[in-house]
Amino acid sequence: MKLAATTLGETGGDLLSMTLALDYALSSVVFFALFAISLFTQLASKSFHPLIFWAVIVTTTLTGTAIADLMARGTDEDRTVGLGYPVATAILLAILLAVLGIWYLTSRSLSVERIDTLRAETFYWVAILVSNTLGTALGDFLADSSGLGFVGANILITGVLVLVLIATFFTNIPRVLLFWTAFVLTRPYGATFGDVLTKSPDEGGIGFGTVEASLIMGAILVIFIVYTTWNRDKLVGTKKPRYKPKHRRRRGN
Repeated sequence: MKLAATTLGETGGDLLSMTLALDYALSSVVFFALFAISLFTQLASKSFHPLIFWAVIVTTTLTGTAIADLMARGTDEDRTVGLGYPVATAILLAILLAVLGIWYLTSRSLSVERIDTLRAETFYWVAILVSNTLGTALGDFLADSSGLGFVGANILITGVLVLVLIATFFTNIPRVLLFWTAFVLTRPYGATFGDVLTKSPDEGGIGFGTVEASLIMGAILVIFIVYTTWNRDKLVGTKKPRYKPKHRRRRGN
């Protein structure tokens, strides 16, 4: 689901900024507003709702795509900062490490298995937003600046993700470290795979276009959201709350 969400973030971000010719600064504002709305809904929710949760994930990938492009792309025509992808990647990595460091110092944990405070959940979503922005910059750096191309970069990231998966089952590497490594890497996977789907065959892609690719990835994600919603209790282990009387009956009454 995360791979589908991050790929949708790439194709959806490109749909607005490239296909619809909305500049990166305005795209960032639009997507950040959607992120803020979905995040407020998530924080206000008292229980886990897959649709709300994945809406926040998708809006972080959309926002991350626009912000990374705003930071890194050239300044000639798109009103961007023009830092370049290597510099943008380094800055975003430093920000992510700072967010995780502050989170750990204040909570003494980076585990995401049980987040039951507003502070921890806020750090969680900030870290996700930054990691998705970092992943976009890293993916574009690998695809554009490293010489690997879209397909080569995607194969490389897929290989590293497979190694993380193997490490999860066969090593004692801390699961928190593996989680955040995988979480960051799913974003450049989505960035490169989204480019594979949307770029023309001359550029090394399939040539679906941003609209078709977004519809495909959106449909895949919706199918899984419906499944997880239908099986929510089984998947997250929730139980219906029992009624607990305020006063016990006295024995004999």
